[in-house]
Amino acid sequence: MTKTALITGITGQDGYYLSHLLLNQNYRVVGLVPPHRQPNLSKLGELADKVEIYTVDLRDSAGLFTAVEQLQPQEIYNLAAPSFVPDSWHDPLGTLELITGTATRLLDAIRQVGLSTRFYQASSSEMFGNVTVSPQDEETPFRPKNPYAAAKLHAHWTMVHHRQRYGLFACSGILYNHESPLRPPQFVTRKVSLAVASIKLGLAQTLEIGNLDAQRDWGFAGDYVNAMWQMLQVDQPEEYVIGTGKLHSVKELTSTAFDAVGLDWEKYVIVNTNLLRADEHFQLVANPDKAKKNLGWEPQVSFEQLLDNMVQRDLHQLESGKIEPFIEVHKK
Repeated sequence: MTKTALITGITGQDGYYLSHLLLNQNYRVVGLVPPHRQPNLSKLGELADKVEIYTVDLRDSAGLFTAVEQLQPQEIYNLAAPSFVPDSWHDPLGTLELITGTATRLLDAIRQVGLSTRFYQASSSEMFGNVTVSPQDEETPFRPKNPYAAAKLHAHWTMVHHRQRYGLFACSGILYNHESPLRPPQFVTRKVSLAVASIKLGLAQTLEIGNLDAQRDWGFAGDYVNAMWQMLQVDQPEEYVIGTGKLHSVKELTSTAFDAVGLDWEKYVIVNTNLLRADEHFQLVANPDKAKKNLGWEPQVSFEQLLDNMVQRDLHQLESGKIEPFIEVHKK
């Protein structure tokens, strides 16, 4: 029997890689897409003709109930969220509504329809926030520092409560930063890769960075969606911390990206303190031992491979005229 998987947030980076994975596993893949997100379907590229799209407002409880009832999914992956964390400060209630509201409505729909659907909630390392211990695992206390993290935490506990009270197969992946060539340029990894490619081709001169000492646990998005899928294939639903377990600084990120094109990063990078993030984290790093033990999951793409792939993709896209060169955008 062909399995049906529903995905919210299908037009995002993770939605693309997850759709690709599930299609290769012979799933029927259905994206739950709000009407105002229809223009973003172009982001799915060659997958757009291979997945089904079900138009529904994620704020509409009745609409989501009908979708679940009609589609009878074996799996639901709830990835819906604002993609850029700092933007959550501009609309805290909207962030809460999208993240927690969607999770709650979908879980309630599964229960009301009476299905044995397996539910994945996309949690985030941002929930750990102001950490006092490193690395973090599934037992580390949550101390969120921004509205996005707070909303993710609310949705996380809502998922846990539905599992405990109603016996649903509901789990979450507490994912650390995961990148790919599909990231938009407001993310530092893509900002750097696009800038490096542009500088290499003579289309830009410099790259401004806020804090070279900021550190992240960066991995490849394609590896992380594999962990999501594996969580729904085991017998017991649980929470899993997903990351590489390795911290890298923005300075390492920058130097590695410039190395990919044979350039000295120090000749092109300018530190601009106006770009500093107010809620910066310095020690968010994963302990993925549980995922390794229970799921057999380990990241396959190294930090260096990830950045080389991103830079090479941007070089190719720039040379073929498919994307615009890097332009420095200054905060007001």
